[in-house]
Amino acid sequence: MNYKNSPVYDRSTVEKALDSKEIKSVCEALLSIAFYDPDWEWAQRKFLDGLESSNPDIRGLSATCLGHVARIHQKLDKVRVITAFRDHLNDSAISGQIEDALSDIDMFVK
Repeated sequence: MNYKNSPVYDRSTVEKALDSKEIKSVCEALLSIAFYDPDWEWAQRKFLDGLESSNPDIRGLSATCLGHVARIHQKLDKVRVITAFRDHLNDSAISGQIEDALSDIDMFVK
């Protein structure tokens, strides 16, 4: 496996990438938000939007990124996020990522 650092994007670049149809660009934008954006509420909104994507890679990464927000910022709207996760627990493509994110939320957000 090759590891590379996630790109650091400004908000304008993030928005353009999220609006694109290119899965790789969307995923890179999601990671940039998770690791580098200081506004956890804005990040949370973007990841909750990502949970509604038709693409399982975007849905799964959005769930994972919500766990990153919990770990990095130690803040989340737990009720809103957990409610969104419940709506996707039967999505076999991302249920494991949701469980991992819930574990991070439980561990880091009080």
